[in-house]
Parts: sequence; structure tokens; C-alpha cells
Amino acid sequence: MTLSWVRTEPKGLTVTGLPNSLVGAATLSAMTLRVDAGAYDPAAMQLELDGNPVSGTVDGRTVVYRPGALPDGEHKFTAEIPPSFLGFLRTGPGVSKTFTVDNEPPALELTQPAGVSSYRQPVTLRGKATGAQRVSVGTQTVTPADDGTFEIPMPRMQTGAKVVAVDAAGNEATQAITAAVEQPPIKAVHVTAYGWSDDGLREDVLTMARDGRINTVQLDIKDEDGVVGYDSQVPLARDSGAVTRIYDAPAALRQLHDMGIRVVGRIVAFRDAMMAEWAWQNGRPDWVVQDPSGQPYSSRYGAIAFTNFANPEIRRYNIDLAVEAAKLGFDGIMYDYVRRPDGALSQMQFPGSTVSPTVSIAEFLHESRDPVRDAGAEQSAAVFGVAATRPEEIAQNIPMMAKYVDYIAPMLYPSHWNAGEYGVANPNSQPYDIIYRSLQDFRTQTQGTGAKIVPWLQDFSLGVDYGSGEVRAQINAANDAGMNGFFLWSPTVRYHLATSPSD
Repeated sequence: MTLSWVRTEPKGLTVTGLPNSLVGAATLSAMTLRVDAGAYDPAAMQLELDGNPVSGTVDGRTVVYRPGALPDGEHKFTAEIPPSFLGFLRTGPGVSKTFTVDNEPPALELTQPAGVSSYRQPVTLRGKATGAQRVSVGTQTVTPADDGTFEIPMPRMQTGAKVVAVDAAGNEATQAITAAVEQPPIKAVHVTAYGWSDDGLREDVLTMARDGRINTVQLDIKDEDGVVGYDSQVPLARDSGAVTRIYDAPAALRQLHDMGIRVVGRIVAFRDAMMAEWAWQNGRPDWVVQDPSGQPYSSRYGAIAFTNFANPEIRRYNIDLAVEAAKLGFDGIMYDYVRRPDGALSQMQFPGSTVSPTVSIAEFLHESRDPVRDAGAEQSAAVFGVAATRPEEIAQNIPMMAKYVDYIAPMLYPSHWNAGEYGVANPNSQPYDIIYRSLQDFRTQTQGTGAKIVPWLQDFSLGVDYGSGEVRAQINAANDAGMNGFFLWSPTVRYHLATSPSD
């Protein structure tokens, strides 16, 4: 008899958990191989990887082995039940599989889009992904050319989105789109619906636009009372009686756009006495912020003034108004009163809420961002000046909110600061100092978010008479702080900028 020392490949067992293609780094880190011992004793099974013994764990009738990290190249996994005798002549029942590991991700180079001035503007994303099988942004996927170059046409800028390149082994390389919609610094004034409908006030605004003193008009969509000032077709706005035809929005947009003036629509989000009252009277108490007894929360704004920002229908109502306005042609949407009411949080209830008010407010902006941008408009949020240092006071966490807006608009009115804040003895009499110093915190809070800062400035008198000098001091402070422009607030829609020297 001639003895043979040549081992044959083991057969008779099955192994699961090996992919059919190349094994990438992510797959390898989670890969679990299971060998079914069948009628044999799993505790007797011996495992090898690349000819070296390895250990597995018994799980019922199977043996489990997790390879973990492995170098690139071909690897061989063997599982065998040793023969009961003459093991040098033959192998026992077993299984042997080879697989190839590729840990190297594609080399991704992305050319950031440039010269994009609107979310209405289509964008083509270009780059090179050497070694990739496919490149994607969101749901859009392309196959790179043989040299790795790719182009992805997109209906709008996708700031913050991830470009993902994937190779045959499933390895991924990602890079963020950091380019943003670019506009000249904003020079804007606030105009109420009634202000625009008044011939004299409207003409003052148009004169400032013709003279180049402003390049943007902020025009109210839904105001502090919950009144929607034009003929909105949003069903809930009509059903609740919120729609009041104060001005013709399409006509206003045409007139301003023909002059090269951009229009930002302001939506007072959750301070909405009209909707709160309607909801309470129509069997929707969960749409309203409540006190501990389950009654409407009463604030300095009225007995029933705040809707529940945690409620999906209330969120959808505001977003529907924003999307409708964007589709009409508003260049930007600014949410105001995107916060909880003032006062002790212990005295408020937000039916259905599962997170803190601070998180919920940021989540609303996140929910709104893509619909608003898809409709062609920028999204922004007006915030309290104290939010940079006291975020929990009204649930406005600036870093959290800034991730979901194109710009933050802090309301820094000098008359609203307490004496001594930011080391300014009398903020109302020192408009330059309080604006410049408070903006430093907002700069810090928005770093890394991609959001710009466009402050709201004061053009009204409260305790101190404000004229052109005080207005100009605030604008100079914003410019010196490196901000992206300003919004002026006058509740009467009368502005000293209309008579001050041009920039």
C-alpha cells in the first residue's frame, strides 16, 4: 500500500456569511462566518485562515467565526471535523472557501460648484472618482467614465449634501458639498402686509430701492396675529380664516424683481393667535401650547397665542405657507417666533412632544429646509439676541439651528438689552458697541455650520430717540463685524435710511 501525504479539500459542511463578490472594509468589519456542523460535534471543529489556526465560538449546531480586519488580497478559510483515525491519509468532513479583500476606497476629487446665486438655478456637479463603480448624491447616481470623471446634474444646489463614491467591494469615499448659494450682502427693510398696501409707505420703500439704499425687501407672509396677508391657497389658512387679501403677492414680487430687488417672506411661525384660537375651538387642543392644567398657555402676547411647535400639523401648516410663497417667487423664507413662549418651562406643555423644545425647534427647521429649497428659496430664522448665550431661555440653540438655514438673523435691537450686557453700560445709547460686541458670539456659534449672519437692527425709538445717526452706527457695526448685511425693523414701516446718505 502506498501512503499519500497530500491533503484533499474538505467537503461535507456548509459555510454562510461570505459575499459573492469582493469583500470591502465595511463588509469585512461586520462579516460573520457560520459553519453548520450537521451531524457532527461542532466542538470538534477546527478552523484555519490562510493556513493558520483560528478560534470560533459554538452556537448550537454551528461554529461562528468573525475575521475582523484583514489585509488586501486573497484569503482562504477552512473548517474541518478531524477524522477519527489515519488523519494523515485523508481529511475529515469540512469546507474550504476563498475570498478576496479590498480595503482601499476610491480616490474622490470633487470640484465645488461656483457662481450659484439661487436655489432655482440648476447645478452640475463635477469631479473624479478613481476606482469607483458609481457616484451618488442623495438619490441621484451616475457611473463614472473609464478615467473616473463624472458629472451629476442637479435641479438645485445641495449645500451640505454628501457625494459618495463606491467601488466594487463596497468601499466608500465621501466628500461634502461645501459651496453655498452666494448673494451680495443684504440691505433690507421690513414691510408689513398693510405697509405694502399703503401707497405712501410703499413708495418710500421703492424710492430706497431705486436709490440703491436697499437691495432686499422683507415682506410679511404671516404676521404676529396669524394673518396671512395675501390670497394664499393653503387649505388650512383658508379654513381657519387666516387669509386676508391685504396685498397682491404676485404683483408685488413682479414689481420688485423688475427693479432687481430680492424679496424675503417672513412667516411668524408659532406665535399665531388666529390658528391657536381656531384649533382650540375646533377640537384640536393638541395644536396649542398648554399650561399644566391642560388649558391654553397664557403669555404677555395673549390668553391663547402660541401654537404647538411639536405638532406635525402645525409644522406642516407653516411649511406649506413657506413652500407656496417660494413657488410664487419669494427669494427667501424667514421664520420668526420659531421658538417656545417666554416664561418658565415647567408651566408649559407641548402635547405629543418626545424631545426638548430646543431640539424640537431645530427639527422643525430641518424638516422645512429641503421643501423650501426645492421650491427655490433660501431659508433663514430670526432669533433673540440672547440666544447666543442663553439658548434654553426660549429654545433657540444657535449651533443646532444654524445647520438647517442659509443665515441666522439675530434681533439685536439696542433698546432690548439690559445695562451692562457685553460690557456696554447703556446699550440703547451705545448702538455701535452693543451690535458689534453681541455679533462676536453669533460668529462663534455659527462657525462650521455654513450659515451666514444677517442681523436685525433697530429703526424705532424706545427710551432713546433714534434717527439716521443711530441707524448708521448699527449698520457700521455690522459691517465692521464682517456680517452679511442687515435687516432694519420699523413697526411703522418708516425708515431713516430713506433720507440718510447712500452707501
